[in-house]
Amino acid sequence: MTPPLAAPVPALLPELLPYHRMARVSARHRWWRPVLGTGFVAVACVLVAGLLYALVSVLGAARGYPEAADGTVEFGPVSGTALDLLAIASAIPVVLLAVRWAGRRPAGTVSSVTGGLRWPWLGRCVLVALPVLAMTTGAMLLLPTDDAAPTRWAGWEVFGPALAMLVVLVPLQAAAEEYVFRGWLTQAVGAFLRSPWWALVPQAVLFAAAHGWGTPWGFADLALYGVVAGWLTVRTGGLEAAIGLHAVNNLLAFGVSAAVVDGLKSDDTAADAPWQLVALDLVGIALYTAAVLWLARRHPPTRTVPAPAPVPAPVPPPWPFPGPHPQTLATHVPVSWAPVPVPVPAPVPGPVPYAERTDEPGPPPR
Repeated sequence: MTPPLAAPVPALLPELLPYHRMARVSARHRWWRPVLGTGFVAVACVLVAGLLYALVSVLGAARGYPEAADGTVEFGPVSGTALDLLAIASAIPVVLLAVRWAGRRPAGTVSSVTGGLRWPWLGRCVLVALPVLAMTTGAMLLLPTDDAAPTRWAGWEVFGPALAMLVVLVPLQAAAEEYVFRGWLTQAVGAFLRSPWWALVPQAVLFAAAHGWGTPWGFADLALYGVVAGWLTVRTGGLEAAIGLHAVNNLLAFGVSAAVVDGLKSDDTAADAPWQLVALDLVGIALYTAAVLWLARRHPPTRTVPAPAPVPAPVPPPWPFPGPHPQTLATHVPVSWAPVPVPVPAPVPGPVPYAERTDEPGPPPR
């Protein structure tokens, strides 16, 4: 009786990597690469920003700009703000270089799981953020303030150039912060841990600390924003949703400051916000998150990519390298030997010579 055939074993499907695990998309991933890249990003961002400030300060002093009280060159509110935004934006090439050099993977894998920024999806997120954050920003302007000093319109001769500068540089500054915190740091921690929450919480705390220690409400607002922005990044497979929210929020905030006299000279950040502003800001974040999730159901973005196939073991090359020829190996194998008799075939009878024939008449053989 023929035994039944065994069922075929299905082929194992490759692991699907979400955004926070993209450090493992490279076949050359090693545990030390995220650690090395994190140190490189931290040091290089400070060095590049410092060199930029030093270079611009030397040029400003040569052109006769006045010196501020702290010993730096005073460029004015618009030019000074532009320098600060450029210094933060310089983190983008640093992160991309770290991904390519330390991570040994395409630089675009820090933008999204598809290997680059998905511009249509980014445009949709910006269009969602504009009305939501415009509404919450308008509500913040209606709140009573403790500062009794009245604000004055700066005038179009000041607001126009400032707005043009902000439209160009604020998206770069906001994107740079997303590339550092929601991008590199999230993927660096996700290289070791599968759960996204272990990767989202540390970067959110560091993001809040990078803005300074202001009010407890402001710190909590920034930390919660970091968690939500990181969750949207993992949920949608890229930085587009976080960049859209961050860029529109900062553009509105800087725009309001540029519209009043000496508004850009203020050193206050989101870390100094009172609880009233934090409450309205959280409402805007919640509305934006709900809108992005609804948009993701209508236009689902790519969220995961297959992990790289394991590298097969190397096959040894054929002779003459690395071993000897098979015939040479055979000469070293002892073989028992004994002579074998070879049978000799019997002679085949041929025609008898005439002299030796006895059945024919003639003289006898000699």
